[in-house]
Amino acid sequence: MARTTDGNGMPVPQRLLAAATRLFAEQGYGSTSVQEIVEAAGVTKGALYHYFGSKEDLLQEVYARVLRLQQERLDAFADADEPVERRLRAAAADVVVTTIENLDDAAIFFRSMHHLSPEKNKQVRAERRRYHERFRALVEEGQRSGVFTSATPADLVVDYHFGSVHHLSTWYGPDGPLTPQQVADHLADLLLRALRP
Repeated sequence: MARTTDGNGMPVPQRLLAAATRLFAEQGYGSTSVQEIVEAAGVTKGALYHYFGSKEDLLQEVYARVLRLQQERLDAFADADEPVERRLRAAAADVVVTTIENLDDAAIFFRSMHHLSPEKNKQVRAERRRYHERFRALVEEGQRSGVFTSATPADLVVDYHFGSVHHLSTWYGPDGPLTPQQVADHLADLLLRALRP
């Protein structure tokens, strides 16, 4: 049985994901070999295949782990006992911050998702759709109650916000003039202004 942690206590799956993320970001998914990943992680191929069935599984997990985090956080915001405007703003800002905090993961995924098999691509799209639907439900809740305008369809509002989020990896840099929270606040405020009655 493969060891679950290294000498420093870092679980082997996390080491493999960290190595794969760095290599995919630096040289691209297609140009990264399994051998390079296991060498960078300091494990054997057997260890990789014990935790992940393939390099494609690693690619899927790079994005899935960020999406799971974002879904968990969105669910908490959506379920909070606060006005819908405050819940939507918190969710809109959070997805920006968590995307920036995991910018390599997001960039890798959008650059490399075409490498996923149709089945895996369908799984990831379904998970992302679930996130977008929960986010849209907040917009619709505010529209039904009159807090938000219904002039723009909720689907379009969601696409508008996530279009910005999905392109963060093409322009955001940690050495730029805005912190992740500042970017998040600006984009969340733009969204709320667009929804104002």
